[in-house]
Amino acid sequence: MSNFQKDGRQRCVEVLKGNAVERVPVFPLLMSFSAERHGLTYHMFATNGAALAEAQLHAMERFGLDAITVCSDAFRLSADYGGDIVFPETTPPFLSSPLIGSASDIAKLGTPDPTAGRMGDRVAAARVLARGAGEQALAFGWVDMPFAEACSACGVGEFMMMLYDDPATGHRLLEKITGDVIRFALAQLEAGCVAIGAGDAAASLVSPEMYRDFALPYERRVIQAIHDADGFVKLHICGNTTALMQDMVSAEADLYNVDHLVDFELACATYGKAGKAFKGNIDPVEDMLRATPEHCRAKSRDCLAKAKGLPYMLSAGCEVPAATPDEVMEAFCGK
Repeated sequence: MSNFQKDGRQRCVEVLKGNAVERVPVFPLLMSFSAERHGLTYHMFATNGAALAEAQLHAMERFGLDAITVCSDAFRLSADYGGDIVFPETTPPFLSSPLIGSASDIAKLGTPDPTAGRMGDRVAAARVLARGAGEQALAFGWVDMPFAEACSACGVGEFMMMLYDDPATGHRLLEKITGDVIRFALAQLEAGCVAIGAGDAAASLVSPEMYRDFALPYERRVIQAIHDADGFVKLHICGNTTALMQDMVSAEADLYNVDHLVDFELACATYGKAGKAFKGNIDPVEDMLRATPEHCRAKSRDCLAKAKGLPYMLSAGCEVPAATPDEVMEAFCGK
């Protein structure tokens, strides 16, 4: 391996600090893709932190990635609250029934230990990932933001109705979850990660007004706590975030995900003006799964050209599908 490939971690850190770099880091979100390439069922990937980390490290070596993550599913915290989690063999786990049906259920959640249970399994993965990545790539931990966790615990539709019918209970639940998300993030930093990916996909479903009321304040608190511990934060809100971008910038994350549904030139202008790093906006289906290597390479070069001079990481807008051909992934990675 050349020295050029070994310094991916530092290139990522420079971008997270708001600096443009000569060689743009490559940071696709890989879950089922890396699990399959490492011979793991999704059940194994989601339940064995060491195996998850080894799958990510294998993808890092195979494709020359500059950043990798311990993301696998959105039900770590819900499981440790006592939720009944279903683990299919080939798809991500899910909560069999809602944890929260009324305000009285919030007190039953308790305060789970982030170093035990399913959260502890992810912390273990973070430790292996950070140690194995070394200077070659930046290892990202992962949490889901309080709004996303509340949607997981209640069910998306049910939580949305709570926000309309009983907003005080919604805020009470978000307040309780925020402390647990912060502890989960800090445990992954202590395990060796210096950056945390923070997912809040459900926030793309609400209006800017609802985002400012129910998602943004809690995102800010999680991000501030990670910053206070000298960590970086990637805010990952997939979906069409066009109407939310200006508010998202005020969350003060270090890196912002840009889905393919967002106009990329607008994203470049918004995050560029704010001096914020961003990643995306390649369509994981049309530009990768169903694409030829030539098409994927051309799309990647187009994103690089539009983001030239800005703190940018090359990425699809969301997870790369497992069935994406290796030769397409190689073209995406510049091979």
